[in-house]
Amino acid sequence: MRFFWYLGLLFIPALCWSQGQAGDSAWVHDNYLKLEQMIPMRDGVKLFTSIYIPKSQAGKHPILMKRTPYASAPYGTKYFDFWNNYLKNYLLEGYIMVIQDVRGKFMSEGVFKDIRPFVPNKKGNEIDEASDTYDTIDWLVKNISNNNGNVGVFGVSYPGFYSTMAALSGHPALKAVSPQAPVTDWFAGDDFHHNGAFFVMDAWSFYSGAFGQPRPHPRTDEPAAFDAHSDDNYDFYLKTGPLKNFAKLAGDSLAFWKELYQHPVYDDWWKARNPRNYVDRIKPAIMVVGGLYDAEDLFGAWNLYKAIESKNPNISNRIVMGPWSHEYWATSEWTHRADGSHLGNISFGTPTSFWYQEHIELPFFNFYLKGKGDLKDLAEATIFFSGENQWKQFDRWPPANKKDRTLFLHADGKLSFTAPGSGEGYSSYTSDPAKPVPYADQVHWERTREYMLDDQRFAARRPDVLVFESAPLESDLRLAGPVIAHIKASISTTDADFVVKLIDVFPDEYQDSDNPANPYPMGGYQMLVRAEIMRGRFRNSLEKPAAFAPNRVEQFKFALPDVAHTFKKGHRLMVQVQSSWFPLADRNPQQFIDIYHCSEKDFIKSQIRVYHDGADGTRIDLPVLE
Repeated sequence: MRFFWYLGLLFIPALCWSQGQAGDSAWVHDNYLKLEQMIPMRDGVKLFTSIYIPKSQAGKHPILMKRTPYASAPYGTKYFDFWNNYLKNYLLEGYIMVIQDVRGKFMSEGVFKDIRPFVPNKKGNEIDEASDTYDTIDWLVKNISNNNGNVGVFGVSYPGFYSTMAALSGHPALKAVSPQAPVTDWFAGDDFHHNGAFFVMDAWSFYSGAFGQPRPHPRTDEPAAFDAHSDDNYDFYLKTGPLKNFAKLAGDSLAFWKELYQHPVYDDWWKARNPRNYVDRIKPAIMVVGGLYDAEDLFGAWNLYKAIESKNPNISNRIVMGPWSHEYWATSEWTHRADGSHLGNISFGTPTSFWYQEHIELPFFNFYLKGKGDLKDLAEATIFFSGENQWKQFDRWPPANKKDRTLFLHADGKLSFTAPGSGEGYSSYTSDPAKPVPYADQVHWERTREYMLDDQRFAARRPDVLVFESAPLESDLRLAGPVIAHIKASISTTDADFVVKLIDVFPDEYQDSDNPANPYPMGGYQMLVRAEIMRGRFRNSLEKPAAFAPNRVEQFKFALPDVAHTFKKGHRLMVQVQSSWFPLADRNPQQFIDIYHCSEKDFIKSQIRVYHDGADGTRIDLPVLE
């Protein structure tokens, strides 16, 4: 076994463990050694691992590890910039920090597989990401001197998936795991599909970028990415056209892109890649973390926690959800826009990211890996409520005192908690795939983070978006849990999408006291609280799509991801309904045909009727916290 050492030998006297200069690179270099090690797996493949080890011989140190497909860089003598990151807190606590390139990525050997399936009953040298984690932990605790035998794993997004896989490893030294914005189900709600609708913009930008390019041998740099030569994503995705044209752009090099096209329904291939199916095997303490306005893996955070609660109720399982976009709770304090005090035009009052880092994450790992402190102030569910900008704690999620209250759509564009009369009929619009409803108002290339709470006035002005609005609220309305949309509709074709948005309408005279310098007109702001899409063919089942009968009225329902938001007194509730959300989701040709291989001529208009006649009309169940 070959070791690569930098800055001297492992067993040297510790320099002064002063916290005064921990914020600079000199302190990290003075107090930590870097080891780069190829750690062998059970099948002989070696994984590149960067290990940062305290020089101090005073006491034993816990191990905190992240496994990533995004590089354990920098490679060689340079150090990871802990000093510009909240992770320096762990160095001050004397943690051994480990970053590993997963199998088949960057400097690790082997073949990479996206969301590699977990193998429940491995035999011989069979591997999965759980076994790679087990073998890595086993090597670390046996070969890194002065470790205390306790290991934790964490990571955000794809590393969140690897964290879940780590929790399934079964290694006895693994005591605590924090899957953060964990990739969990890429067909039902994370990243690349929502209720079967293909999120083409995120999928294409990810896989046509450096990540999706083949890596035939270990390397420290990234391969070249596809260049769209465009600054306007709406224009690019519309002009590129049907999904089969993206397949031509991808060619034969993007392996997972081809696999996506081969599995257009929720089949066994997708189910094998859903770790929620195996969480009954988890043994270490879990803390799931996510952002209320995470455009990528909001589904994964809420639903991984719920799956563990349902299938493995006897372990320590917590969830933390803050007012963050993707990974903004885990970024550098020098990145002011990521301190959790605001997102886009919406203010949250305080730097919530810093509060989480200091009061939630560090105490969690310190307790389980160092036996330090206690968790009496860390509830099972620590949730930030936007609108009132307050953290709240619960002993379960959704809270026990949550009661569903039904919000009804009315024919005159009104929205109320009173059911309409039986003769109110329907509201209608024409869904035209040639002119899909944009997901955001701006001209831009990269998908914005802020769209999750953007002003929706631009959409409300379109003729193909139905708008229903309540009277001003007479008291605060606090929502805590999933929002359920009950749709009663007919379409003139054999397929269509349904997008439902729940919106907080600010008073016309509203002034943002937390951010008075914001030039955006906040009076009348239509803040998106939650939205979700349902591909109509999957309305009854993600496994067995079914065509609509043209012009036949049908009823179905689907869940919007959980919300934690307070509509303040004087605000209004709004619901918008539309049939495209572009280019966030791909266009539905509005015919029951193979969307992944159809042609431009197959895209046709559909007349959509949304019924609001009586108590069984279109309605929204709101999870009201009493």
